[in-house]
Amino acid sequence: MEQADIGLIGMAVMGQNLALNMNDNGFKVVVYNRTTSKVDDFMEGPAKGTEIIGTHSVEEFIKSLKRPRKIMLMVKAGKPVDAFIETLLPHLEPGDIIIDGGNSEYEDTTRRVRDLKAKGILYVGAGVSGGEEGARHGPSIMPGGNLDAWEHVKPILQAISAKVNGEPCCDWVGDEGAGHFVKMVHNGIEYGDMQLIAEAYNLLKESLGLSYEELSILFSAWNKTELDSYLIEITGHIFKTDDTDGQPLLEKIMDRAGQKGTGKWTAISSLQLGVPLTLIGEAVFARFLSAMKEERVHAADILGTEKTRFHGSKEQLIEGIRESLYASKIVSYAQGFMLMRKQGEESGWNFNYGKIALMWRGGCIIRSAFLGKIKEAYEKNPDLQNLLLDPFFAEEIKSRELGWRFAVSQAVLESVPLPCMGAALAFFDGYRSKRLPANLIQAQRDYFGAHTYERIDRPKGEFFHTNWTGTGGKVSSTTYNA
Repeated sequence: MEQADIGLIGMAVMGQNLALNMNDNGFKVVVYNRTTSKVDDFMEGPAKGTEIIGTHSVEEFIKSLKRPRKIMLMVKAGKPVDAFIETLLPHLEPGDIIIDGGNSEYEDTTRRVRDLKAKGILYVGAGVSGGEEGARHGPSIMPGGNLDAWEHVKPILQAISAKVNGEPCCDWVGDEGAGHFVKMVHNGIEYGDMQLIAEAYNLLKESLGLSYEELSILFSAWNKTELDSYLIEITGHIFKTDDTDGQPLLEKIMDRAGQKGTGKWTAISSLQLGVPLTLIGEAVFARFLSAMKEERVHAADILGTEKTRFHGSKEQLIEGIRESLYASKIVSYAQGFMLMRKQGEESGWNFNYGKIALMWRGGCIIRSAFLGKIKEAYEKNPDLQNLLLDPFFAEEIKSRELGWRFAVSQAVLESVPLPCMGAALAFFDGYRSKRLPANLIQAQRDYFGAHTYERIDRPKGEFFHTNWTGTGGKVSSTTYNA
């Protein structure tokens, strides 16, 4: 029987396109799907004339693989991944490799790496970004897990990944669930990017009444500026796409955004780690709010929808919205890298932030010229505490501040919601505040719960309690941080 270099399980669109990509790059691929008719459809359709091998049983699939066997799972995250692992285990031997290329929760990946290591199986959690097109022609791939597997899978994963200046958008991220954690943060930033663009569109349309043709021209122009990115590019194309009746298709799409959970996971991780991912959190909440379509329509009837139209300089507001979009984007990425930094410290994952930015520079949904600047920032200073403190980004965001404030303030006056742009501006103001009103919060906590407080005129770590009412005692609660 002919032996394959790698096997791929899961014949949905991503699995099919990755198999074709591997074949194009000179690797012999064997495929399998639980519903075997999908294998037949693939072999008679997109894979016809290729060197790909189709199989109809796990036994046939396993026998078709060279040792050590390399198996990539492209199945739904959660229980289906565990089920396939259990199905495969009786047929595997020590040194064989399983690669999970789906959007698995990173803690699940950590568990699987540990469990399979005890059985001698090498497990890799590889985040794959780029959608259908990326999978076919070169995605961004973020592998992590059992390092012993890397030398075996590296040639394949780097060959099929996107390239920027000849460098593959794929490199080892770290131990255990590190790869899927980085992919999760990528998706959280993607949520933020998409919501920011949607807010810019909404303000341009509601405040200035721009037509879809004007929006398409504007976004195409923006894509030639510092906003150059895949999402800005496709948004310009979406604006000029008509339905079969010649009317703008976007106008007929229901304003109810879906999600698959990775943005929510990012927000939950930020809460668990105590990292203020305010923009990404608002992007997730904005999708929740959009899903309340019927209730929003009812609320509009009761609460009203009156808006104050803008009567100032059209050009000034357009430029303010562009600057607000760019400044908010900087905050979004700064927050994402803050989360990776904190998780890296907690888990002992030695993230290379410059390499991560490079991996996102091509192939993935958030790919943009902007990421090249992030790579440069971390190459200059690998210990950079926050992206906002890099000289380039500090100057970039400060130079957009007036336009940013102008756009956000106009939206507030005109009743146009900007949850992410507003959250980004609030974070920017809070992050650079030498003193915040948290002193009052600590006083309140000590007043009602004797939770104690620190003083600015005493050493850090020394806690005090005040008998605020004169009727309390000197006994205080234990100190803790939220």
